[in-house]
Amino acid sequence: MAIVNISLAGKKALVTGGSRGIGRAIALAFAEQGADVAVSARKLPDLEAVAGEIKAIGRKSLAISSHVAKVEETKALVEQVKKEFGRIDILVNNAGTNPYSGPLIDAEEWAWDVTNNVNIKGPFMLSLMVAKLMRDQGGGNIINITSAAGLRPSNLHIYSITKAAVVMMTRVMAREFAPYNIRVNAIAPGVIKTRLSEMLWRNNPNPDALPQPEDVGGTAVYLASDASKHVTGEVILIAAGPGGE
Repeated sequence: MAIVNISLAGKKALVTGGSRGIGRAIALAFAEQGADVAVSARKLPDLEAVAGEIKAIGRKSLAISSHVAKVEETKALVEQVKKEFGRIDILVNNAGTNPYSGPLIDAEEWAWDVTNNVNIKGPFMLSLMVAKLMRDQGGGNIINITSAAGLRPSNLHIYSITKAAVVMMTRVMAREFAPYNIRVNAIAPGVIKTRLSEMLWRNNPNPDALPQPEDVGGTAVYLASDASKHVTGEVILIAAGPGGE
């Protein structure tokens, strides 16, 4: 009988938006399974705390301040991780933003530009840079964090549009990168019980039934491991029940 292998021993991972919530949970889950993990976000003190947690598990870690919407900072991020780790086996595009939640008809250009640059342009450019490294090293794994709001219309409007674009980006990249032994998948969380999303779950009659960041971390481990070696171009919804609520 075959044994499912979820070990990430020897792997080198980069997780954006890794300072809290889902990003932190994914980074720690990777470390628990043996990976060395670089975490990036805009605020270095929070990142350093997560890097400390990873090191306490017994793995190597890097905390790198980087704005995913700024291409020059992204280039520097990739170069630093490659210099310190030698390679990147796993990339998790988790950084995201939602600065405007009003109706589309009232949206201003700045809201579109900020949301698009962080949620789709940034992950797109970072994925291309890392995919070139993965191609040259013989393969790798890219995991995009989209949203249940990207699978169906929601009251998050512009955010929903950008997250729907992440779904298609995942599928197009999976097809194009397959010959290079690079798998590309996505996770679509519904309402996850984090501090950042408290406005969405505060009035839920049973908030403890909502998925936790660690639930996303476990799914990311599955997608990053050999347990999912034949899975690419897929989107996994993580939600409390039917419909993703």
